[in-house]
Amino acid sequence: MDEIEVVSEAPLSDQASTSSSRPSRSYETLGHAHELFDSEKVPSSLVSEVRRFLRVANQIQSESPRLAYLCRVHAFTMVHFLDPNSSGRGVRQFKTTLLQRLEQDEHTIPKHEGKSDVRELKSFYLKMKNANEQAVAYVLLEVLEAIISEAGFGTFDDAKASKASFASNILPLDSGGSQHAIMQLPEIKAALSAVRNVQGLPMARSREETGGYVDLLDFLECLFGFQSGNVANQREHLILLLANIQVRQKPISMSKLGDKAVDELMIKLFHNYMNWCNFLGRTINIWLPSIKQQVQQYKLLYIGLYLLIWGEAANLRLMPECLCYIFHYMAYDLYGFLSGSVNLKTGEKMVPAYGGEPESFLKNVVTPIYRVIFKEALKSKNGTSDHSTWRNYDDLNEYFWSIDCFKLGWPIKLDADFFQTPYSEDGIQKSQAARNEQNKEQEVQKWLGKTNFVEIRSFWHLFRSFDRMWTFFTLVLQAMIIVACHDLETPVQLLDSVIFNDILSIFITNAFLRFIQVTLDIVFTWKARKTMSFTQKLRFVVKFVIAATWTITLPVSYASSTRNCSETSFDDFCLSTYIITVGNILGK
Repeated sequence: MDEIEVVSEAPLSDQASTSSSRPSRSYETLGHAHELFDSEKVPSSLVSEVRRFLRVANQIQSESPRLAYLCRVHAFTMVHFLDPNSSGRGVRQFKTTLLQRLEQDEHTIPKHEGKSDVRELKSFYLKMKNANEQAVAYVLLEVLEAIISEAGFGTFDDAKASKASFASNILPLDSGGSQHAIMQLPEIKAALSAVRNVQGLPMARSREETGGYVDLLDFLECLFGFQSGNVANQREHLILLLANIQVRQKPISMSKLGDKAVDELMIKLFHNYMNWCNFLGRTINIWLPSIKQQVQQYKLLYIGLYLLIWGEAANLRLMPECLCYIFHYMAYDLYGFLSGSVNLKTGEKMVPAYGGEPESFLKNVVTPIYRVIFKEALKSKNGTSDHSTWRNYDDLNEYFWSIDCFKLGWPIKLDADFFQTPYSEDGIQKSQAARNEQNKEQEVQKWLGKTNFVEIRSFWHLFRSFDRMWTFFTLVLQAMIIVACHDLETPVQLLDSVIFNDILSIFITNAFLRFIQVTLDIVFTWKARKTMSFTQKLRFVVKFVIAATWTITLPVSYASSTRNCSETSFDDFCLSTYIITVGNILGK
């Protein structure tokens, strides 16, 4: 970002030019023509926070110079707050230029009392809001709240409701934003129309009195009890995803959302879920109706359900297979409700296991799993505890890689091993004796523990993690030492029987290093042995036996062959037994 240049021949406030992206404008004040303060040439460290206030000031300058002045004052206050020492590149020069512009405006713009400014700001804000100038209205609202807070005039009654109307990040989905420019794009209209297609959806009990649904995500919110803020965010998220895919595909007609756009989004979102189901041998719970007109609607419901789960999962997003488990059962509940299935046990219409009440998903699904994460984190004692005594995100997520995860059931069984922690919330371990005193008749649940790997702090990790590199360096060093000791003059001397037999000893070193690597694997996973499967344990045993066999066999055969050679002569290659052994290793 270029710094603002200061020219001494004219006032600093009169020298900033307007952005090159639009024609230059000016306004007349007391017979002097002043160019608008340049809102584009803002130091890079301040662009996102300050530029919008200066843009609005330039935009409303001709209509309301006083409000433009207040916007610049608010911008200057923000600059001083963000960088009080003017240490950023170009900040000091920018502040000087802006301050001189404010001083110029103070002499040319009539002063108002504080309450007069508030009344004028309120009036102009409501005018801009009604005219669908959402960006200008929101900036004026911030300036208004700052003035009210500083002067102590109370609160603006419409402020909370007004901010709610600006809840969307990009799309003005409120009732007053239908005429906004972005809402006129055909791809946005097509995506919005598809999301708002609620024809044929069964009516939940909570909506029988209030009427129908606004859109598909409103239906999911009512059915599963998602948070309203999450629903608003994912509604905009889904519409923008569909619109972007629709534009990239360049369909013949943009007036209707294409099936290819929906299918492409489904493949991207459910790729991991489908792999998870295939890995665990489970049927994918994405069922589509036989009626062709409802297929797209059902697909959007599944997509919306996944986005709502992801949006409200918070820290559970670090456990992708856990999200797959949650979606697996909630998708089954969704289809059961849509198809009007009947519960065989109760004979009543199937309803979701969790749903109906506000924030049901957060309270009944996310919170119990997060509590396990929280308790396990307490056991780490800020990272000082041994890794074998607590589970991190990877350990908890690995539980959902196994078929055992379905023991949790749906609704989730909070007494399952996954939720058991041998530590209380203050991080102090409960002894077995104390537990037996509390409830002798109740069987103590076993802590699930680590699944596949328990980290052990050791410098041997340097070798274990980079064993191939260290092995290569060690073998090369040994070969170079052997060559140096024999004082070779030409590479042809490497074929000498004595030298060649010595170089062959690097295979003994390689077998020994391999034995160390296998031993470290066993040592570093020893604390996870109780949760390992039989095949994993067998694999470690076989690797250890093979490595130990070669570590013993190679030195013995080399020593035996060397002894035989010393009794005869080194004219020919006499390490036949050792060479055959090495050949077997290389062959495998």
